[in-house]
Amino acid sequence: MTRSPDAFEAERGAEARALMGFEGVLGDLIEGTAGCSPFLKGLIEREADWLRPALADQTPEAALEQVLSAISLIEGPKEMGEGLRAAKRRVALLSALADLGGVWPLAKVTRALTDLGDAAVQGAMRTLLSAEIARGKIPGAVAEDATTGAGMFALAMGKMGAHELNYSSDIDLICLFDESRFSAQDYLEARSAFIRTARKMATMLSDRTATGYVFRTDLRLRPDPSVTPVCVSMDSAERYYESVGRTWERAAYIKARPCAGDIAAGARFLGALVPFVWRKHLDFAAIQDAHDMRLKIRDHKGLHGPIVLEGHNMKLGAGGIREIEFFTQTRQLIAGGRDPDLRGRETVPSLQALAGKGWISQGVADALGEDYVAHREVEHRLQMIRDAQTHDLPTSAPGMARLAAFMGQSEESLRIDLLDRLSRVDELTEDFFAPGLGLDADHKTPKAGAFDPETFALSPASEEMIGRWPSYPALRSERAREIFERLRPELIARLSRVDKPDEALVHLDGFLGGLPAGVQLFSLFEANLQLVDLVIDICSTAPHLAQYLARNSSVFDAVIGGNFFAPWPEESGLRAELGKALGALADYEARLDALRGWAKEWDFRIGVHQLRGLIDADEAGAQYADLARAVLGELWPYVLAEFERKHGAAPGRGAAVLGMGSLGAGRLNAASDLDLIMIYDAAGQEASEGRRPLASRAYYARLTQAFVTALSAPMAQGRLYEVDMRLRPSGRQGPVATSLPAFETYQREEAWTWEHLALTRARCVAGNFALCQEVEALRCAILSGPKDGAMIRKDTNDMRARLAEAKPMSDQWEAKQGPGRMMDIELFAQAAALLFGASDRGVYAQIEAGVASGWISAGEGAALKAAYRLTWRLQSAARLLAGERINLEQLGKGGRDFLLRETDAPSIEALGQELATLCQAADTVISAALSRAFPQEA
Repeated sequence: MTRSPDAFEAERGAEARALMGFEGVLGDLIEGTAGCSPFLKGLIEREADWLRPALADQTPEAALEQVLSAISLIEGPKEMGEGLRAAKRRVALLSALADLGGVWPLAKVTRALTDLGDAAVQGAMRTLLSAEIARGKIPGAVAEDATTGAGMFALAMGKMGAHELNYSSDIDLICLFDESRFSAQDYLEARSAFIRTARKMATMLSDRTATGYVFRTDLRLRPDPSVTPVCVSMDSAERYYESVGRTWERAAYIKARPCAGDIAAGARFLGALVPFVWRKHLDFAAIQDAHDMRLKIRDHKGLHGPIVLEGHNMKLGAGGIREIEFFTQTRQLIAGGRDPDLRGRETVPSLQALAGKGWISQGVADALGEDYVAHREVEHRLQMIRDAQTHDLPTSAPGMARLAAFMGQSEESLRIDLLDRLSRVDELTEDFFAPGLGLDADHKTPKAGAFDPETFALSPASEEMIGRWPSYPALRSERAREIFERLRPELIARLSRVDKPDEALVHLDGFLGGLPAGVQLFSLFEANLQLVDLVIDICSTAPHLAQYLARNSSVFDAVIGGNFFAPWPEESGLRAELGKALGALADYEARLDALRGWAKEWDFRIGVHQLRGLIDADEAGAQYADLARAVLGELWPYVLAEFERKHGAAPGRGAAVLGMGSLGAGRLNAASDLDLIMIYDAAGQEASEGRRPLASRAYYARLTQAFVTALSAPMAQGRLYEVDMRLRPSGRQGPVATSLPAFETYQREEAWTWEHLALTRARCVAGNFALCQEVEALRCAILSGPKDGAMIRKDTNDMRARLAEAKPMSDQWEAKQGPGRMMDIELFAQAAALLFGASDRGVYAQIEAGVASGWISAGEGAALKAAYRLTWRLQSAARLLAGERINLEQLGKGGRDFLLRETDAPSIEALGQELATLCQAADTVISAALSRAFPQEA
């Protein structure tokens, strides 16, 4: 024991102490308890013969287990009713004394009360179902089925579901049955039996007799209770929640758990409701729903106004228990869809989980958790006094003095403690539910000093544009318009701070016009105003990225819900995260769609980091390549497994996927497609062995097509990448998958120079590890083997000419095509790698191979690298800003500033001049080098 109440009525306390005959601290506990609670004094007197040995001869845990175990031995409805009332008296008394003496913490007290609730519901359901089965009213059921519900189960909701029942709590149950156990002919008969069972169970638990009652039982949380029976089928409940389920019902199911009957069926039902309860994306719209619910409760109960202790409702009043629960559950609804670790049922552990994931501060979690425990202990003592279902503080001075004695405090210290805690909870939670958009707590009235859009002058054209916003698809619903009306002044205010508000507004207008829906996104903005700045930054700088955002607004979740600004995790970190995410899904199609969402979030992060100067073009190129390799590497096993499920295990050793071009070189941009080659080794096996076997060649060809489809097929979250396989042997004329022997023979005997050049950048990105190693060894052997240097120089020159003819330079700002520009330098670098057998895939390393060989001088190498660095940065910026080459006339000031920052140029004019100069120098170096022999040339 660590504490004890003070006897408010000393004479009553002394009577109970004398009756029990306990001395010392145990006697003090009995005296203080009976002296404060007439109800508990009555229980002590009634259960004295049971209580003496329960306290003197065993631990309270053992005494509790003994009471609960006895329930499972009771047979018959009448006997069960009496047995449950006796169990309730004893558990109520035992848990009260363990609570008041500080022997059990709050969590253990509420767990004991909940364990009694579970045992009572199970016992009542079992005996009543036994009677129905004995009468033949549940088709196909036998006597043993009563213990497991015969298809019926009860979900514990609210505090019971969370193992947090209070001392005089109702229990909220939803009764359901598994209709799949019954034929169409038997369905109605079984349904009627389960409805009777649910009604009789509620009566058995709720009815008050001379020996007491068990639990007041509420069945009204079921779907549409005004028109549905007290027990409904799983199927009809699922259809209800899928079609008309509301936010408060989602919140209720956070705590739901099967507590009696067919537990397995209950678990399946809750599994089916996961998409309803836990939304795929961050759900900040839940804040408004919870806030509206709070206001309705306060309106209904008349709980507005300042905190006054007399009569204050500790559950529903300002700063009360419900505020902490709403705060916790709303945050869980927002983030729990993305993070299963945030789906806990219990309040205090859930607060700590939210803090651990960064959704609230550790200080807020600790404060609210401490206040929740203290509030619940006050609630328990209010209810223990007379076993009343009350949450109201006393209205009289004697009543407050009794409560203080029951708490073991002075009345003054209790008042100070209560007021401090209620005020702190009110302040912490009110700021969350009514955040600072310049609005009062009702979310409608502007605060004093809030932004006034009238003080900002926009052009008539801009005013006209804003006037069109209500007609956009994202603003069709009343809810979206309501949220956006609160948000719009902040949008316009922040627009006014950019250099060219009207220009930024045009791009913001395009963003809003492209949104298919608005409620979730506008709620996200309202709760996270830094996202408004990010959107305006993107709209004023990169219209192409803004268009992407309009189609993929869910990527904002990553900014709020993840380590968006943490250090880059490298390919290994990406693969670990992606592997865990895909492994948690069972369905192939679900994996493909989830992969698209995951990749888009990381792709967006790279773009934003580059846009905001956190990384440069070189770092962005490497990160885009890391992302692509992680996607390919983690996707491949699932594509292979799905294909093997249909056609049997892959013949031989399997396949290796080669990344070519920019992917192989490890340098992609925001709009890159992927160049891939598939190499396989059937090891002499002619066909697969499966339900639908395929010849080895056809097997790998179709496997390749399946992999390409998995990457490029449009799904709910779009497509991953466009895939180009034209770099395979014989190009478009060759098979999409090539056997290893055929690949080796082709490369050694038939390949054109351009195919050997492409091989200089090949890299295994997925597939059988041993085969990948063998392919890499073959690549290095071919590159280091004998070759005709003069032919390589001639063929490279011819390729330059053909590229110049087929893809001429469009204008002076073209970064990719043209003499001395990106493709030209890459082609030359590949020639250097081929000529001198360099295995390096990167452009700079390949140029260095040409320098090391003496083919070009160090100065010439530096000129090539300088031109490539500038053209790459220009290309990277263009793809991010516009999705294609840059049109400076259409590029706004933000885009121009970004372009200059990326290229380290003082002005657009200076950039143009530097580009022309460097590319001319690179062209001169390449032309000269390709026209001259070198000492090592064969």
